[in-house]
Amino acid sequence: MAKKQTFGSRVGLIAATVGSAVGLGNVWRFPAEVQQGGGAAFLIIYIGCVVLLGLPVMLSEMALGRAGRTDVVGVFRRFSPRTRWWGAGAIALLASYLILCFYMVVAGWTLEYLWQSLTGDLFAGVPASGHAMEQGFKAKMESFICSDYRPLAATYVMIAVNIGVLLMGVRKGIERASNVMMPVLFLLLAVLLVVSLRLPGAHEGLSFFLDPDWSRITGATVVDALGQAFFSLSLGMGILVTYAAYYPRATRLGQTAVTVAGLDLLVAFMMGMIIFPAVMSFGLDLDGLQGTTLVFVTLPEVFASMPAPQLWAILFFLLLLMAALTSTISISEVSISFVCDRFGLTRLRGCLAVLSPLFILSALCSLSFGSLDGIRIWDRNIFDFLDMLATNICLPLASLLTCLYIGWSAPRRLLRTQLTNHGHLRVRLYPVILWIIRVPAPLLILLIWLSNFR
Repeated sequence: MAKKQTFGSRVGLIAATVGSAVGLGNVWRFPAEVQQGGGAAFLIIYIGCVVLLGLPVMLSEMALGRAGRTDVVGVFRRFSPRTRWWGAGAIALLASYLILCFYMVVAGWTLEYLWQSLTGDLFAGVPASGHAMEQGFKAKMESFICSDYRPLAATYVMIAVNIGVLLMGVRKGIERASNVMMPVLFLLLAVLLVVSLRLPGAHEGLSFFLDPDWSRITGATVVDALGQAFFSLSLGMGILVTYAAYYPRATRLGQTAVTVAGLDLLVAFMMGMIIFPAVMSFGLDLDGLQGTTLVFVTLPEVFASMPAPQLWAILFFLLLLMAALTSTISISEVSISFVCDRFGLTRLRGCLAVLSPLFILSALCSLSFGSLDGIRIWDRNIFDFLDMLATNICLPLASLLTCLYIGWSAPRRLLRTQLTNHGHLRVRLYPVILWIIRVPAPLLILLIWLSNFR
């Protein structure tokens, strides 16, 4: 086996890991969860879930990855060779690849909308105001997504970009790309935040976002906050296990986890500070803050109502493209690491083995809104079925099994050794972290999993 690559600097590994966490979930899901969960009430619960549950689970995955220094399946085989614990890694591997199949399609949609923003086509033929504007952007979105050629072409471009970055390896590819894209992403966030807060009536949106409405909190809200924390931090996908295998041995896992979680929370908070003031400033419906409707209908309405709409659309979709690209790169690396470590493939062959099938699999997801719309699995099209299978079933199950393994079955001192850097650091909260991984985390993850079937 070739010598394991490592990140070249602390800045680089932080940028890459943050890039794996910051993705479309910060835009796609978070605003809708906040709107339904009572504004800051949901935000407070979400932060609590990240700190009290997300961080310990992050640490467990990081510790497992750095200790094993191999792929997400191989780490379980290395430490428990005569058991079936490798199945936990296999489920995470499956989840990440299923997500990659449809995530690449969404990344392609983002690329298309960036292109339309650059050319001005996004606003062409759309009425200037009112309900007609909303219907115009909705029709434009549906016309694009439900067609065959253009979404597929955009998806293929994103696959090709991922291949180009990943072929260059960990340092020259993943790390270098992350070092460029993450600062750009935060710069774009800062610009859009300033613009949003200067809009007339922005205080109403801020009030909604920052004033907690505890009357809207239910048990389901807490479960949703737990699920959002896990999804946003990329837990259960094998990403953190894979990336931690590239961490130098001197890396402080505790500091790294806190930094990554903190920056991911910052991105979510900034998105809330951007979206709610902007949407409410122009009197738009808060019910439109979900997924494709938010990104491709509601926000273009906002941009169209502002001076220089083309500029703001370009900046936003460039931001979204950065988030999508860092996510697809990190998700791809889970499978690339596996095939390279497991089968001894070169980087070139590993990248092609993982990403080439996406030209077919992602095409099926893309076409499921068009010519393949008639194919239904459990009353879902191909795209939605893979989304449900990966996010509702595989991710919670992989996280649950990983926690049970680290807490109860892994070599006794594995977690302590990694958190203390072989005894060179003091981790006073170690007993608390271990207890969370052993008891509350599995129970709450099980709750999340079961809630998906309600």
